[in-house]
Amino acid sequence: MLPAFLVVAMAALSTAQAPLPDSLDKVAAKWVEDTFRKMTLDDKVGQLVVTSANTTYLANDSDAYEALAKKVRDLRLGGVHVFGGSEAVPNVLLGNAYGAVILGQPLEAASLLNRLQNEAALPLLNTGDFEAGLGFRIAGATVFPRQMAVAAAGDERLAFEAARITAIESRAIGVHVNFSPIADVNNNPRNPVINTRSFGEVPDAVGRLAAAYIRGYRAGGMLSTLKHFPGHGDTDVDSHLGLPIIHQPRERLEAVERVPFRQGVAAGADAMMIAHIELPALDSAEFSPATLSKPIITGLLRGEMKFAGLIYTDSMGMDAVSKRLSPADAAVRAIQAGNDIVLHSPDDAAAVAGIKAAVEKGEIPLAQIDASVRRVLTQKARLGLNRMKTVPLDDVAAKVGGRKNAEVAQALSQKSITLIKDERNQVPLRVPRESSVLYLSMLDYQSGWRIAAPSRTFLPELRRRWPGVTAIELSDRSTTEEVELVRASALRYDAIVVSVFVRASSASGRMDLAPVLVKLLQDIARSTQSTPKPMITVFFGNPYVPMGLPTLPAVMLTYDFYDLAEGSAVRALAGEAPITGRLPIALPGMFEANWGLVR
Repeated sequence: MLPAFLVVAMAALSTAQAPLPDSLDKVAAKWVEDTFRKMTLDDKVGQLVVTSANTTYLANDSDAYEALAKKVRDLRLGGVHVFGGSEAVPNVLLGNAYGAVILGQPLEAASLLNRLQNEAALPLLNTGDFEAGLGFRIAGATVFPRQMAVAAAGDERLAFEAARITAIESRAIGVHVNFSPIADVNNNPRNPVINTRSFGEVPDAVGRLAAAYIRGYRAGGMLSTLKHFPGHGDTDVDSHLGLPIIHQPRERLEAVERVPFRQGVAAGADAMMIAHIELPALDSAEFSPATLSKPIITGLLRGEMKFAGLIYTDSMGMDAVSKRLSPADAAVRAIQAGNDIVLHSPDDAAAVAGIKAAVEKGEIPLAQIDASVRRVLTQKARLGLNRMKTVPLDDVAAKVGGRKNAEVAQALSQKSITLIKDERNQVPLRVPRESSVLYLSMLDYQSGWRIAAPSRTFLPELRRRWPGVTAIELSDRSTTEEVELVRASALRYDAIVVSVFVRASSASGRMDLAPVLVKLLQDIARSTQSTPKPMITVFFGNPYVPMGLPTLPAVMLTYDFYDLAEGSAVRALAGEAPITGRLPIALPGMFEANWGLVR
């Protein structure tokens, strides 16, 4: 049974946003036909391109707003993709530990999207990458665990609820399409871009949780998107930085990669995002990433799988495509392949002009454009944008964030904590409150932590329970003297708690702990082996890192970053919450998928 507070939370949210209807009523269907009949070629082509915008404050009287408004008006764009924000940082060597990424603001997001809706002749179909909730991009909104943590929790009801709350909050700020759930099967431990964004490596489990998310988004009134078709899990190249190639035979792709996508389509996924990956078994032509592949999109997805929803490209600004093709050529090839919508082009005007010219020259059939436009208009009408395309700003504070939503996120996060190893039976940590505790926060590298400063919740929560905490942060930039000081002093403490923060994040190009820090942890583990001193290590982010540290005596996984995961980890460490999570992946040489100790 669900905890009582979750039942109350669900009841309170049940009328917050109408579920998506399965079909159009007569008024909506008439709007689609009437609108379509009036559209020029310029109108139609514009609907197939989606631009992007940050959601930090933007005045009407600014160059940035005018540039956005002009694109929406003059190019007749179909929608806006919502990011958080960014700050200018110096591009310097050696000392650069700045982070440029910041979160957007919910009221500004709603205000900006309302203003842009009023600039647009047709309603905008706005999109977001809210894989871990609206709070993943927007400050004050609810942050949910990453998908791998959701899989470790193993609760489809909570997965459904996480998606439903995300939908309600997203619709409140004027975003209609979430590029979620991720249906990739993460079966490559060296995958630098999917990793914890995936539900794991067991295809059927990935499919079941993806289906739960799809149902949740629909219940909350939002369009869902399966990504990254036909499967981005078995890659060791980040498509933000290069073009991954998957050399698996078609039989393997059918048996593994496509399983969750089939389940997601059966569950009613509204859209599909195509991956910037090459799969020679599906298309052997030279430079044929799935995003630009007619055999994969038109042949496999539309033809064999009978998918009738919207098809989006992945961001066309990613290096996998943008380093090889101009924005115009890339957009043309994407539409020719069968995509409905070109997302986040480096040059929206060039993309629109390129598609229009290709239609006029007969390189793209007008009938294909018409079919895509009808799909776009139908989804806009299904969302009710033909009746009301803006959102009430007064509703934002009532629907975005809040304690009830946070309780659902907390329940899901707490259930995800996974204890994979406890050789000395030291979890939970049982030392007295007055004990001295050495807390080591170990980072992959110092830069880029602007919105997720490591240990900002873990450390104060640890100190609330054990005030005598000495906290030290180490990273790849720690000096030999600093590392040696820690090594020499570790055994002076009554207990040692380590948090390891290693990202597998887009465009970082890194996913390991520095060798000097690995050796330090191994040495401390060995030196405490013959003593009663507890040593417990909690891993945040990349869950494959423990494979390089097999001698650690006690290991907990969170699959995540941010305050939510840190707070859940401390409660589990202190014995204040049960530990029931299960590995959604195998750790080769250590543990099989579905392993987990219970406390």
